[in-house]
Amino acid sequence: MGHKDFGNLAKISGVTYFRISQHEQKAFKGFFSEGIPNLARRFNWSILRSTPFFLMTYMIMTWADDVNHAMHRKNPVYHD
Repeated sequence: MGHKDFGNLAKISGVTYFRISQHEQKAFKGFFSEGIPNLARRFNWSILRSTPFFLMTYMIMTWADDVNHAMHRKNPVYHD
């Protein structure tokens, strides 16, 4: 079994492989026309989905920290 036989160990019928040389591919095809607008769209969508959760979490944590600080005083009176 030589080097030419190593890639041909199994014969599979009914499977067709289409390959293109790496030198014939265009690595940055559509990068500016499709890639950057898609990146902006995904970024805006993710910001609009995640910002309310982070904002509410920050507000709850700030409130809880204030209440905790007030409750650990000598005179534990919390005024909102």
